[in-house]
Amino acid sequence: MKAGNKKNKITPRELKKRAKGVRVLILDVDGVLTDGGIILDGDDNEYKKFNVRDGHGIKLLQIMGVEVAIITGRHSRVVEKRARELGIKEVYQRCLNKKEAYERILSNLGVTGSEAAYMGDDIIDIPVLRRVALPMAVADAHEDAKKYALYITRAKGGSGAAREAAELILKAKGVWNDVINSYIEV
Repeated sequence: MKAGNKKNKITPRELKKRAKGVRVLILDVDGVLTDGGIILDGDDNEYKKFNVRDGHGIKLLQIMGVEVAIITGRHSRVVEKRARELGIKEVYQRCLNKKEAYERILSNLGVTGSEAAYMGDDIIDIPVLRRVALPMAVADAHEDAKKYALYITRAKGGSGAAREAAELILKAKGVWNDVINSYIEV
């Protein structure tokens, strides 16, 4: 667990308190749920590689009552499909002003910024990182985005960063052992 950076120090106790209060985790896509690479073929097809452990972490959060939402600057049918597979209903694409989508998510879900976490990787994410209780950045995020994060993952984007955030939240809520036990008891 890497809490913040030199400028944004946070104690493990404060990190746990903030994570415990999270009712919605909002995620960027390119550079967070993917490694940021985009493959385009000659037929206008777009390909993205998602990490299945990230997806499993998202499902675990949902099972334990934490909503998950997506805000991304690009538009992609691949993102629509992945969100549908994961049961993510709050999906905002082609958002160059992520703050507006963030406010819509809070309103739609009936939560406040003090109950929200956000994970981003670039400067377009700064307006939302500044507004949530638990701002997070992936390990390979842009340095200016990291300045606004209180938690920086060990994992890079597309390589388990969202799963790391999910486990942080579930452990802070004291339900991680319930998750593990649900698999042991099967």
